[in-house]
Amino acid sequence: MAHGNIVDAGDVLIVGAGLAGLFTALKLAPRPVTVLASAPIGDGASSAWAQGGIAAAIEPGDTPESHAADTIAAGAGTVDEEAALSIAREAAIRIEDLLRLGVPFDRNIEGKLAVGREAAHSQRRIVHVKGDQAGKAIMQALVAAVRATPSIRVMEGLSAYELAIEDGRAVGIFARPAHAATAPVPLLIKARALVLASGGVGQLFAVTTNPLQARGEGVAMAARAGALIADPEFVQFHPTAIAGQHDPAPLVTEALRGEGAILVDSAGRRFMPAIHHDAELGPRDIVARAIFREIEAGRGAFLDTRVALGTRFPEAFPTVYKSCLALGIDPVHQPIPVAPAAHYHMGGIHVDMRGRSSIEGLWACGEVACTGMHGANRLASNSLLEAIVFGARIATDIDGSVPGARAGREVAPPVLASAYALDAPMVAQLRQIMTAHVGVERDANGLAFALGEIARLERAAGPASLFGNIATTAKLIAAAAFAREESRGGHYRSDFTRTRAPWRHRTFITLKEASRIADAAIAEAPATGEIAAQAGA
Repeated sequence: MAHGNIVDAGDVLIVGAGLAGLFTALKLAPRPVTVLASAPIGDGASSAWAQGGIAAAIEPGDTPESHAADTIAAGAGTVDEEAALSIAREAAIRIEDLLRLGVPFDRNIEGKLAVGREAAHSQRRIVHVKGDQAGKAIMQALVAAVRATPSIRVMEGLSAYELAIEDGRAVGIFARPAHAATAPVPLLIKARALVLASGGVGQLFAVTTNPLQARGEGVAMAARAGALIADPEFVQFHPTAIAGQHDPAPLVTEALRGEGAILVDSAGRRFMPAIHHDAELGPRDIVARAIFREIEAGRGAFLDTRVALGTRFPEAFPTVYKSCLALGIDPVHQPIPVAPAAHYHMGGIHVDMRGRSSIEGLWACGEVACTGMHGANRLASNSLLEAIVFGARIATDIDGSVPGARAGREVAPPVLASAYALDAPMVAQLRQIMTAHVGVERDANGLAFALGEIARLERAAGPASLFGNIATTAKLIAAAAFAREESRGGHYRSDFTRTRAPWRHRTFITLKEASRIADAAIAEAPATGEIAAQAGA
């Protein structure tokens, strides 16, 4: 890669301006930090859309050990138990951090933090803001704090697309104007320490709750540089996005089900009690598949809040209420049509308990990272907790291991007038393929077909296209899903419907290994017109 323009960002460069990135930057203060954001800070972050809140064992009678036990149970046998327990034990102190930053968590009549219950938690332990506005309120507080911190410089309108590696160490990133499809004059931004906090993979799927920036490019950048990737096959599909032609699909928080809302088909028949003993509060993967099958069977799926909430709905869940009204649905008087949507990636860049990746000089936190806490199925409201815990850990680790501190040179803002969509037709094709064959239900033939189509699109795009990052992460997900011949957590194989003991372990994979799996799968795949027809090819 030709270097083109080289800019020295100085001490620490953080790629991504969601909760993980901004919290890390604040924890590093007063050390000089540059935050790279493709959109105005806060606007392109999944964190801002999080409705539930943050899980923390702060109620009398609750313990971090109980929180960790629930996390391990939900994770379906592949949770790193040390990670789950250590994160749960740090929860209370990180909530205090957020309170000091001005996050207005809801309080009860005694003035103590109010906590709610969500699916698969044994206790009420979710701290929230105005019912369903936690993510938005947290991000507003963090953005304000970042703007007021002189040591943090924010560079908006730039997207990272490749890591800069020198002698096996990450020394910076190559960037482009946000949304540009090519980068003819690369901009190399160098720093002493690099933190990836670039978000998730939801936009690799046709139906997702994630913002447009969540295309898995951080995972791809690390993988192409040789980083170890963990658990990429485990994608969580939120059971209840509002069904319809909306991208991203508005989320219907499961806190509604926590308050007693029920799932029914078009005839008003409740279907979850026959599927899981916790009914609507069963694990997300089970609820998502149940809804998926109701829709596939032509019966549809609806969330009925009329008895549980009734006229309290607008005040209790204003975000969901507003989304419903915008789509012509009045949830006070009618059920909400719902469908599963790609929501959270349990996998990502493998990191240790300090947030270090397998590449020297590269840390990762938030959804782009994989700590092992979530296993095969993330427990509700653990993601924001993990982001702030690892943001703090990374700040401590960098302070203790990267000597010196200096500010870098100013970077001229990119010219955005000529920016255009990133290979839009190819991205649309890929998203349809991923939803059809690497989605809620998978099988060997469909996964092999998807891997072949990903390879075809990658070839068509050419080596200079930035589509390569999107294709790389799609390949990692599909290849790991093809290799795991069982069903576990968010990974469901209709040809291997049961959990299998030999697969009770995490996945650790490199891009080279994923490519080998993909090549073998493509070579052995049946050339059936039926599979191609399903993908609309």
